[in-house]
Amino acid sequence: MTYIPHSLQERDAMLETIGVKKLEDLFPDVPAKHRFPKLDLPPALTEMEAAAELADIAASNENVRGDLVSFLGAGMYNHYIPSVVDHMLRRGEFYTAYTPYQPEISQGTLQAIFEYQSLIAALTGMEVSNASHYDGATATAEAVNLAYAQFRGKRKKVILSPAVHPHYRAVLRTYTQGMELEVTGDDPGADMRSGPEALMSLFDENTPLVIVQYPDFLGRVYDYTKLIEAAHAQGALVCVVTNPTALGLLKTPGEMGADIVVGEGQPLGIPMWYGGPSLGFFATRKSFVHKMAGRLVGETVDNRGQRAYVLTLTAREQHIKRERATSNICTNQGLLALASAVYLSVVGKSGLRQVAELCYHKAHYAAEQLDKIKGFKVTHKEPFFHEFTLTCPKPAAEVNAHLLEHGILGGYDLGQDYPALKDHLLIAVTEMNTKEEIDALVEVLSEADHD
Repeated sequence: MTYIPHSLQERDAMLETIGVKKLEDLFPDVPAKHRFPKLDLPPALTEMEAAAELADIAASNENVRGDLVSFLGAGMYNHYIPSVVDHMLRRGEFYTAYTPYQPEISQGTLQAIFEYQSLIAALTGMEVSNASHYDGATATAEAVNLAYAQFRGKRKKVILSPAVHPHYRAVLRTYTQGMELEVTGDDPGADMRSGPEALMSLFDENTPLVIVQYPDFLGRVYDYTKLIEAAHAQGALVCVVTNPTALGLLKTPGEMGADIVVGEGQPLGIPMWYGGPSLGFFATRKSFVHKMAGRLVGETVDNRGQRAYVLTLTAREQHIKRERATSNICTNQGLLALASAVYLSVVGKSGLRQVAELCYHKAHYAAEQLDKIKGFKVTHKEPFFHEFTLTCPKPAAEVNAHLLEHGILGGYDLGQDYPALKDHLLIAVTEMNTKEEIDALVEVLSEADHD
């Protein structure tokens, strides 16, 4: 579309309509000293000078590819990414493609999404997956929208486990503003260290949805089968937020009876970047497909009998009539969903299980060794996958500062989100951590105890 600027007459007419005299009157909240053209910009640089300056700035950043050994997780994990993932993403057909609304010229993009959906459905044990959301937090909030639509807004009490990722819970509460929903279970007085049994007493006939995490934010692994049965007995749906890598080894939420499975797709072939971008996966049962937000690609045949792919089942209102849509999310993270599809295709079922087993065994070795250090203790005795909580003899921030001096990126300071877990670190171990690195972590923490 050719850019057609407004004429001076059109601009004056718009300003008059909204009741201001000149364009500058639209920016009273911007301090005058910072308004254009007084932006206080540095002198212009040549391309060569700008590239050199940016490289110098970037060099000050430490990363986990050579500068630091990472034991930090809490939703974003350092996994190995096969080189073929990046090579596929950089193909022009995928890298420049935007939207698959015109299926006759978007078959490659649509097939890639279809393959991604198929892989996510198989991984989670569910019947259908959408084309992805922006991130795990968004996908979790969209589960509430689905349940709200399923019960036509008549059920008002969403049960949210306090052991769900705190960022996900914050996004969910932002989403539900104005929906006249009561979100309970993670109230300030709730004990995040309690198990799923504590939530079951909260279910009633006014509950549309129960949300739990598997493994939960503290790393613990629970079988939610009984909880799901109890929720279903009250007519409620259950959403399980899950780590996709763990599903290479553990029982799937689908096997437990979950209605919706969501999570962060970053572990599936996506770098940690600076905390994003990533993708949120969303899988559910066929019976809820018309209430599911986002795109859905289906496979069919064209008028010549050839295999073809189309956007399907989602209502047209989802895209063009905001007042009738179940969500304002109708797009997807296409390029990053492709990354996850390539990753899962390359590692395969046995490869993903091998990654999960490496994470599991290395994490348990680390926990066993750290538990032996005087003053440090593995907090919880429940089963865990590749993250666990470590009680420290001094403030967690001090422990992390000591580790950083030795080139180690320590665990997540749980006291930031859970005051009751002050001086606790959430330690994450992946297949990328060698035995030597784990032993170095133990050695440095042993020194910290004697400082």
